[in-house]
Amino acid sequence: MMVRIWLVTLLVLIRTVVSAQGGVQFSSGDTLLQRAFDNVKAMALSYRGNPKDGVGPWYEAALPSRNAFCMRDVSHQCIAAELLGMSRENSNMFSRFLQGISEEKDWCSFWEINNQGVPAPEDYRNDKAFWYNLNANFDVIYACWRLYLWTGDSSYISGPVFNNFLQRSLHDYVDRWKLQPGDLHSRPAYLNAPVPFDSTDNFHTCRGLGSYTENVPGLNMGVDLVAALSRGFQTGADITGDTRYGALATAYREEIDKNWWDKNSQSYNTYLTRQGAYGKGEGEVFLLWFDALTDSARLRATVEQLVGKEWNVETTSYLPAWLYQNGYEKKAYEYLLQLSDPATKRREYPEVSYGVVDAFVRGLMGVDADSRYGRISTVYRGQDGVPSTIGEVPVLGGKLTLQQDGKSSTLLMKGGRAMHWRAGFAGRHDYIRVGKKRIKATQQQGKLGNIISYIDVTLRPGKGITASLTD
Repeated sequence: MMVRIWLVTLLVLIRTVVSAQGGVQFSSGDTLLQRAFDNVKAMALSYRGNPKDGVGPWYEAALPSRNAFCMRDVSHQCIAAELLGMSRENSNMFSRFLQGISEEKDWCSFWEINNQGVPAPEDYRNDKAFWYNLNANFDVIYACWRLYLWTGDSSYISGPVFNNFLQRSLHDYVDRWKLQPGDLHSRPAYLNAPVPFDSTDNFHTCRGLGSYTENVPGLNMGVDLVAALSRGFQTGADITGDTRYGALATAYREEIDKNWWDKNSQSYNTYLTRQGAYGKGEGEVFLLWFDALTDSARLRATVEQLVGKEWNVETTSYLPAWLYQNGYEKKAYEYLLQLSDPATKRREYPEVSYGVVDAFVRGLMGVDADSRYGRISTVYRGQDGVPSTIGEVPVLGGKLTLQQDGKSSTLLMKGGRAMHWRAGFAGRHDYIRVGKKRIKATQQQGKLGNIISYIDVTLRPGKGITASLTD
C-alpha cells in the first residue's frame, strides 16, 4: 500500500509544471487550484531581487516598480518567502529593519528600504521627515517570532540586534509615541513632529501614523494599531517569559472590546479621529491577523463583515489563509481563485501572490510548525476525495512532502531531525490509524467551533508515515 501511495506521489510531483527554480511544489486533482498555484508561484518568484544589488539578497514587498520592501508587506510575505526558498532574503531584510531603529527617528526604523540598501526616497527624506506607520515595529516582532517557529532559526528572536529592537519597541517607542493603554485616547495629534511643522508635508503629518489605514482625513489612530500593540506585547511575553508583557497584551485586547465595539451595528469601529469621533473603514482584517479578539460572537461578526464586502487586494490577500484555518473553506477557496485570476485588478501587487502561496500551504494543506516542540502539524482543508500534494516545503531544517485527500495523509521529511507529527483531520473522530495501530484521537476546538481530531507520532527523516481515518 505504501509503495503504491508513494509511486502516485512521485508521479504527481513529476507532472507538476510549476517553474522549477526552487521552492514549494503543488499538485492537485482540482485543475482550478492547480492553475491558480502555478500562476501565483511564477509571479511570486518573479519578485525575487538580485542578490548582487547593494542591499544584498531581497525580494520585492512594496508598491510595484519601487524595487523596495516595506515593513508591513515583508511581515506578511515572510513565511511564503521561506516556502519559495528565500531564507537568505528574509534573514537579510529583517536584519535591515532591526538595525534601522534609532533614537534620532524616535525609535522608528526605516519603513521602506530599496534595492540599493538605503531608505526608499518615496518614504524618507531625513531622520526628521519620513513616512512611518506605528504598527510596524510590532508587526516585525511578530514576524520574527513566526519565522522562528517555522524555521527553528533562533537568531530571529535572539542576539543583541533583535533584543535591542524588542526592548526599544516595547519600552522607549511606546513611551515616545504615547501608546500605553491609558494614553491611547488622549494622544496629541502630531507627536514628535519636526520644527517648523508643515501640515501640507506628508513626511511631517505621517511621521508616526497611528494606523495602517492611510485614507482617513484627521485620523488619530486605528483599531489595527491597538491590535498590533496587543500582538507585539504578547509576542514579547512568548519570547521572554515576562508576564508583565502578557498583562499589557490583555489590556490592549480589553481596550478593543471596551471602546471600539459598536453595539448598534454589531461591528468594530476601525478608526478614531483627532476630534474623538469613531468611524468605520479598512482595518478590521488586522483584528484577525494579530489574533486580537477573544469573544467568539464578535469574532464571527467581524469575519462576516469582512467576507461580505469587497476590499483592495492588500486586505484581501490576508484572508484566504485565515479563513481556511478557521472553518471558512468555501470562501477561502473563492479568494484563492479570485486573487490568482489574471483578470483581477492589481493582482501584480507582490503581496498578493505571496499571500496566496501562504494560503495554499498553511491554509488549504494545513501545514504548521512549532520549533519549540519540534512539531509539524497538518490538516487537510480541501474537498474530500480530491487528493492534493505539496513537496519541497522548507520547514524546521528539512524538506517536507505531504499528500492528503481528507481521509488519509502521508508525510515524508528529507533532512532535518526526528520530530513530532501532529496528524490532524477535520471533524470529530475517535481514532486515527497509523499502520496497523488504531490510536485514540484528541479533539481540538477553534475559536469559531471548528473541530480537529489529531494524534501525535514520531517522524524520522527519510521515512514516510501514513495516518488515516478508521471510521
